[in-house]
Amino acid sequence: MSKKTATKLPVLPLRGLLVYPTMVLHLDVGRKKSVSALEKAMVEDNQIFLVTQKEVSTEEPEEADMYTIGTVATVKQMLKLPNGTIRVLVEGLYRGRIESFQQSEEYDTVGIEKIDERQEATVEEQALMRNVLEQFEQYIQLSKKISQETYATVADISEPGRLADIVASHLPLKMVQKQEVLETLTLEERLKLILRTLSNEREVLGLEKKIGQRVKKSMERTQKEYYLREQMKAIQKELGDREGKEGETEELRERIYDASMPEAIEEKALKELQRYEKMPANAAESSVIRNYIDWLVQLPWNDETEDLHNIKRSESILNEDHYGLEKVKERVLEYLAVQQLTKELKGPILCLAGPPGVGKTSLARSIARSLGRNFVRMSLGGVRDEAEIRGHRRTYVGAMPGRVIQGMKKAGTTNPVFLLDEIDKMANDFRGDPSAALLEVLDPEQNNTFSDHFIEDPYDLSKVMFVTTANNISTIPAPLRDRMEIINISGYTEVEKLEISKGYLLPKQIKDHGLSKSQLQMRDDAILEVVRYYTREAGVRNLERQLATVARKAAKMIVSEEKKRVVVTPKNIESMLGKRYFRYGKAELEDQIGAATGLAYTVAGGDTLQIEVALSPGDGKLTLTGKLGDVMKESAQAAFSYIRSKSGELSVAPDFNKKHDIHIHVPEGATPKDGPSAGITMATALISALTNQPVKKEVGMTGEITLRGRVLPIGGLKEKAMSAHRAGLTHIIMPKDNEKDLDDIPESVKKDLTFLPVSHLDEVLKHALVRDSK
Repeated sequence: MSKKTATKLPVLPLRGLLVYPTMVLHLDVGRKKSVSALEKAMVEDNQIFLVTQKEVSTEEPEEADMYTIGTVATVKQMLKLPNGTIRVLVEGLYRGRIESFQQSEEYDTVGIEKIDERQEATVEEQALMRNVLEQFEQYIQLSKKISQETYATVADISEPGRLADIVASHLPLKMVQKQEVLETLTLEERLKLILRTLSNEREVLGLEKKIGQRVKKSMERTQKEYYLREQMKAIQKELGDREGKEGETEELRERIYDASMPEAIEEKALKELQRYEKMPANAAESSVIRNYIDWLVQLPWNDETEDLHNIKRSESILNEDHYGLEKVKERVLEYLAVQQLTKELKGPILCLAGPPGVGKTSLARSIARSLGRNFVRMSLGGVRDEAEIRGHRRTYVGAMPGRVIQGMKKAGTTNPVFLLDEIDKMANDFRGDPSAALLEVLDPEQNNTFSDHFIEDPYDLSKVMFVTTANNISTIPAPLRDRMEIINISGYTEVEKLEISKGYLLPKQIKDHGLSKSQLQMRDDAILEVVRYYTREAGVRNLERQLATVARKAAKMIVSEEKKRVVVTPKNIESMLGKRYFRYGKAELEDQIGAATGLAYTVAGGDTLQIEVALSPGDGKLTLTGKLGDVMKESAQAAFSYIRSKSGELSVAPDFNKKHDIHIHVPEGATPKDGPSAGITMATALISALTNQPVKKEVGMTGEITLRGRVLPIGGLKEKAMSAHRAGLTHIIMPKDNEKDLDDIPESVKKDLTFLPVSHLDEVLKHALVRDSK
């Protein structure tokens, strides 16, 4: 193979195309530089250098964007097309390697090293040529895309290099593979490369043929099954056999008529049934339609229970199930009375708000029993997907109605008592806002046409009595809260807990543990012992757990020690429940300097809060600890500023803020605390520390303070009073504006507490500090 350098030629970069020597090919040229290069070639000796671009997307290729080896070709013919492009006929002459590259704005020029090839084949190359022809013939038989005339033309080629090039041009190779053939200059290696390529292509074609045959067989089998199925239908029809899908559709049709649906929904159900009837059983949509029809026929459309219009009976049921809770019972009885007079009333939306364990969920069940209605409960805790309420579109795989419609199906009637439990614990994220979806459910003016995405047609919820429960109403969105009538259940007093234990909790635990009333007896003072020293809560959930522990211990004593009866008294309660968990009595055992008892309101009910102040030498730095929220920190700052402004009247050194660092701490540092009612407590503790006057141990206080010393009203006085009563406090300092709330406090609590209404911090200090202490 000899080499010699050719003259410089204009270069024509090709996109997605490659021309081998001896090939004749039409090209469409549109790029400005390429057109100029062709015109230059036509002017001179009609020769141009054709080289393939590495990337098809490159619009203005440079030297680095092209392969090194290409084909020198002769331009046979040029024709200008109407769209502005030029169609050119070229014939490849020989391979060439770029030796130099000259770029210009008009067209690029390359210096070409001509690569000559031997025309005669060696013995080994002749053997390889025969193998190539044999493989190429087999490839043509498998492919059916290349004619026998083409093979005859190829078979007459005697030059090894030309044979390899022509066979490569007829194979469906990627551009990189075609370029590899062009760049393989050794004839023997090029023929071996073509052989390997032909072998791979034959293997791929063989696999394609097998796959095609397999698909054809599968289609034939499906057609055969369809034909046999149609034949079976015809035979069943002739024999009067109503089994199979035809019998199923008739059964569904009867169920649709029996469901007493509204006319529009019945019409839609029958239309869907017609679609189901015509659809093949193995069709994917068949099961979707069947599931939809099943939901429509199982929903209650007109079935409803008759309300029991007997107020005395309803009152006795409510009293039987729950002790206390007078306001809630009164509201239910009012609803019954109005319904008895009007015979029709849209269901009210009640929200029972209160701490855990006060009986909100069980009260809703009692309401259903007193009305004679079915009861269904839906927990909303942690629900964050709107589809949980409104359902999924039927286009989704596994679609089903929302939990409201599921609850109605479970209830079986159109007027159940529907409990939406833990409505304050819903969340929202990218899947939507379920609380917004509940706005339609809980609006008496709109819920007669509730729209579920799965059912699609309106469903009437106006006869449903919705009851919701919440621990903290502040987390319920305002539009949703506005639709509900909120009834607060603040918690139980000691007397109420005693009665609940005797009448409800203890008998239930005795029964659950396989005992009888004669086997386990618990004295009232023992129950009070459990209430005071083993529980500290607004509800009765922990109290029930402690009574369950007593019942277990008693059961063990009866079985293992063969006792006939166990009597629980204050003396032996410690042997059953262990050491006392809590201290009952005064929140503090003695009057202390720099420590005051505040009253707090939490989602778990009321609680007492100890606020401590410590002074140390320093330069007036104020430190607040105890995981306080922003509001409590601001209360401390306000109290600090008030004391500085009134230092003379309060007998506090005027420069106390320059000589002392002040540390205010609220114990139980791991528990977050916040709220606007700790102002007077912080101010009292701070003044006590600065004046060295103790705070009375029996006094608890609540109220916000202004910079002028005014005491502002607070919320949750009832819960705070009950927590003070539990802690054994005897005096409560409260804002004067909250006197109206004293009517809500149970008499059993009021009789043990002295309420001290105040409107200014001077009055707070008068009641709270031990003035005559030295």
